[in-house]
Amino acid sequence: MTQSVYFFGDGTAEGTRDMTSVLGGKGANLAEMTNLGVPVPPGFTIATSECVEYLKTGKYSDRLRAEVEGNVARLEKVSGKKLGDPRNPLLVSVRSGAPISMPGMMETILNLGLNDRAVVGLADQSKNTRFAYDSYRRFIQMYSSVVLGVSINDFEHLLKAKRMTAGVHTDAELGENDLRNLVEEYKALVRNRTGADFPRDPIVQLWGAIEAVWKSWTLKKAKDYRRVHGIPEELGTAVSVVAMVFGNLGDDSGTGVAFTRNPSTGEKRFYGEFLVNAQGEDVVAGMRTPLDIDDMANELPGAYKELIDTQDRLEKHYRDMQDLEFTVERGKLYLLQTRSGKRTAAAAVRIARDMVTEGLIDEVEAVRRVPAAQLDQLLHPIIDPSIRATPLCQGLPASPGAASGRAVFDPDTAQQRAQAGENVILVRDETTPEDFHGIVAARAVLTARGGMTSHAAVVARGMGKCAVVGCKEIEVDTEHRSFSVNGTHIAEGDWLTLDGATGRVFVGDLSTIPSEVVRVTNGTLPASQAPLYQAYAQLLTWADKARKLRVRANADTPRDARIARSFGAEGIGLCRTEHMFFEGDRITAMREMIVAREEGGRRRALAKLLPMQRADFEGIFEAMDGLPVTIRLLDPPLHEFLPHGGEESKLLARTLDLPRADLNRIIESLRETNPMLGHRGCRLGISYPEITEMQARAILEAAVRAMRRGIVVKPEIMIPLVSTVKEFDNQRAIIEDVAEKVLGGMGEKISYLIGTMIELPRAALTAAQIAQSAEFFSFGTNDLTQTTLGLSRDDAGRFLPSYIERGIFPDDPFQTLDTEGVGRLVGIAVEDGRRVRPDIKLGICGEHGGEPRSISFCHQLGLDYVSCSPFRIPIARLAAAHAALNA
Repeated sequence: MTQSVYFFGDGTAEGTRDMTSVLGGKGANLAEMTNLGVPVPPGFTIATSECVEYLKTGKYSDRLRAEVEGNVARLEKVSGKKLGDPRNPLLVSVRSGAPISMPGMMETILNLGLNDRAVVGLADQSKNTRFAYDSYRRFIQMYSSVVLGVSINDFEHLLKAKRMTAGVHTDAELGENDLRNLVEEYKALVRNRTGADFPRDPIVQLWGAIEAVWKSWTLKKAKDYRRVHGIPEELGTAVSVVAMVFGNLGDDSGTGVAFTRNPSTGEKRFYGEFLVNAQGEDVVAGMRTPLDIDDMANELPGAYKELIDTQDRLEKHYRDMQDLEFTVERGKLYLLQTRSGKRTAAAAVRIARDMVTEGLIDEVEAVRRVPAAQLDQLLHPIIDPSIRATPLCQGLPASPGAASGRAVFDPDTAQQRAQAGENVILVRDETTPEDFHGIVAARAVLTARGGMTSHAAVVARGMGKCAVVGCKEIEVDTEHRSFSVNGTHIAEGDWLTLDGATGRVFVGDLSTIPSEVVRVTNGTLPASQAPLYQAYAQLLTWADKARKLRVRANADTPRDARIARSFGAEGIGLCRTEHMFFEGDRITAMREMIVAREEGGRRRALAKLLPMQRADFEGIFEAMDGLPVTIRLLDPPLHEFLPHGGEESKLLARTLDLPRADLNRIIESLRETNPMLGHRGCRLGISYPEITEMQARAILEAAVRAMRRGIVVKPEIMIPLVSTVKEFDNQRAIIEDVAEKVLGGMGEKISYLIGTMIELPRAALTAAQIAQSAEFFSFGTNDLTQTTLGLSRDDAGRFLPSYIERGIFPDDPFQTLDTEGVGRLVGIAVEDGRRVRPDIKLGICGEHGGEPRSISFCHQLGLDYVSCSPFRIPIARLAAAHAALNA
């Protein structure tokens, strides 16, 4: 017969920690501790499969009923108590326990087994009648709310009224008679709301609680938690029924929560809190101020010594930092739970490194232990946690970190104020490439519109700059240079603080704590004085040994390239040349080129841009000495570089000596209904080959100049938005012609590659043809996602959340790669490209290049590298190691 109920108690258990899929995390660890001889209250666990079956059929089997009631009898025998016994009653807790921890998402029932007769026995047992009736009223309230559907607010109203009539302020001040009366009022409330008496039979109570825990798997909060954390819906929850132990039976009793190491810092020191004469919920709810765990040595010395020994045993057994819940009942210690403790990124890397040093785990296990995405916490400043502040509003946490500054509402003001030494926050309805200089100048960016891969988000992440986007509550009034949120008015010059890790926006200048890792990386703090950095660096050294994927950076300037290399970048996978045109006099020369009506005018303007681009490329080659640099030719449509009216248009017309009306006609002629699919990328280079010529010349001349200074250059020229091999061949011919002239004229030889960005479905499907000419493919998954799914990443934010909530999309496809659709296209291009050109270099340079699950998929496809924003390089390095170790 299939076993569905597993007993633990009296020193033996029918389960082990390896049975989490059957017993859930809680049940498996209770069984494991019992087998280890750790003092655990006896009980039994119902397998997760019974939850799955119940939710499917709406009922449980007679076989399960018999098995549960047989284990109840066994529990009564081991404990020496009996459910419902008026002299020595057994009380139990009924708790959920999923295979993957879901703290607080499902239901729990405590003190089950109490009725009018058992409460008398509990009073006799405890020698504390008030405690017994307080436990009874708590049980009625909890059970009725969870199982019977009576609103908890109805009970709270009665409790509040009782405090008022008793003339007291807290529940703890209610006397024995008050609680006796409250129990009767609670029972009357249940009768009134349900039409039936509160169940007195403990077995009826037990099955009601078990069913309620099963049903709680389908609660909205549980579903939301699983969706966010990627937990499969089909797992179900186990149910653990455990004998109650009480920490509130007097001064020889107590309860607490502790960690075997500090969960914030990772320090190897027993860390936690406890209370004498209290229940576990008193510690969590903050009803009383808890004592430091060290004080337990004086209050309960015998139990404390046993707890110290036990925590040490459990950590060594599990080989990980443990989170413990315990109760001391009349001097006897009981462990109620152990699990791997939640920890900060700082604690995670320190614990992993220290446990290798201590011989508890090896380097591979240390790498596995730290979630890649968690490293983000180490790279950005955070708001000082000692500050208490209420957020003004909350948007999407687009780029982590914290920053304070004065609100400004246009990029020019941001630049001017920043140049004057002010810290500013750029506030926009949404950003465009035209705002780039303002983003560079600002400490952070706040937008009312846009998603996690909107322009503001992508650019800010690339610069390691804090950003909160899609903050729908704010109404930006650009004309009056202000925004409002629910009646609060923020004018230009008012101070704001943004928390990019949570998306919260605060009024005022809140202080931040700088990242130790960044201070060492930028050279302002010696590594010898940075223990956290040492642990972080050691962990990534181990990760680098394990991974096969190389990690490059998306970097557009020499400064970005230097930052990327300091984080461990192994080259540049995407240098976006258009960002270079928005600084200083460059934008004027760029606009002059765009508005020129004939080739000669364009070439004169491009000649002004050539030395600027060449200098930038030379600086990037220098920063990446010895490493490959992939430079994408001009990609955006030209209208994005032009002003859209106002004073800037007047100024440009005067500068270019053009009538204002002529300038406006030119600007209007360049507008496109759907610019993402319009005149951009290689299409610009085909229409205006002089643009491609200038950029190719700038790249190759910079490469020669750098090489003559002893720098090892490895340029890779990338042609964007190719849909057919003929487009590629057209642009390749121009580049090769320029290369022949430049290298021949300068008398030098340089190896370089010419490849393309695969960002259109047709390019992926015809990769075999393109690979005959292209020496590398870089998958631009931002645009490939847009063109495959038919979604605009800036507009889809209006409905994508509902798609994800309804299960239409498993994830935001702009954050996590759509492996079934977009990923299939990438797979086709990889297979076809390698078949035609076995040595073709393959990488990914979209935002997905820094996302752990997407990186795992890239590893499975056999790509050569991923490329991501500089501040996501450590995450990508660790994620690539995880992908290799889990393959």
